[in-house]
Amino acid sequence: MSDYRILVTGATGQIGSELTVTLREKYGKDNVIAMGHRRKPSKTLEESGPYITGDVRDRENLEKIIREYDIDTVYHMAAILSATGENNPQLCWDVNVNGLYNLLEIAREKRIRIFCPSSIAVFGPSTPKENTPQDTILTPTTMYGITKVVGELLGEYYVQKYGVDVRGVRYPGIISSETPPGGGTTDYAVEMFYYAVKGEKYTCFVREDTVLPMMYMPDCLKATIQLMEADFSRLKHHTNFNVSGMSFSAKELEEEIRKYRPDFECEYKPDFRQKIAETWPRTIDDSCARQEWGWKPDYDLEKMVEDMMKRLSKKLR
Repeated sequence: MSDYRILVTGATGQIGSELTVTLREKYGKDNVIAMGHRRKPSKTLEESGPYITGDVRDRENLEKIIREYDIDTVYHMAAILSATGENNPQLCWDVNVNGLYNLLEIAREKRIRIFCPSSIAVFGPSTPKENTPQDTILTPTTMYGITKVVGELLGEYYVQKYGVDVRGVRYPGIISSETPPGGGTTDYAVEMFYYAVKGEKYTCFVREDTVLPMMYMPDCLKATIQLMEADFSRLKHHTNFNVSGMSFSAKELEEEIRKYRPDFECEYKPDFRQKIAETWPRTIDDSCARQEWGWKPDYDLEKMVEDMMKRLSKKLR
């Protein structure tokens, strides 16, 4: 059993919902408090441990929760994602920047640790597309990407200025069999599986030759917890680690799925998300994460598709 007292914000989201359950298995269900906002928690989430409702923009309430539950570690997963953020940029800034600032200020005063994820959305049209380096130019064209750059810089500032323990990885697209996608540009990769398993035709919102970095949820959870368990004094980077799982085109995913569903039909009708995808990398260099805290993914495209098809077929039966 762990001494950690953990709060997960955004606990009803795609990553937060599975991260909360995994943390409870690891550190004990009563040591991990799940906090959601508007989305209703799943039965699994509600039954696996304490659940509360809160808004990261309400600093007073955040402080109260952290005090009442004696929290020492926050996995800050609450965020407005890329596609949703373009439809409401003001809300995206408010939640992603002001919510994080509230937490960092509480962390400065109370000496708590924070995991705050970043994203490949921090990169932009002028960033190298292949083997994108750890330290490179960040020129995002979406409000989501802008808020994530601000988050990386703010977090690093609190590390250097106040000695706060803030850590984060730049998540690629995350693929999961448990929680439906939540308004991101890489959501097509999850949707494609659902349509294939249901035997329905899928209309993909990016071009078939669009290649993006992706990661399977078990690797996403592994990277998140592994970074938080790493020796802080050994880290040269803190808030912005590149992590990579695999890169593939939309067409390659379709063809891999068709090995399990030969009759699966997919057509390509790019919408506004295509433009967002074109500003992001195709492949990522994550050598710093590998060197500084031993990162290594377990899943490639074939292994991930096999597991997803198995899990979704069971789930949607």
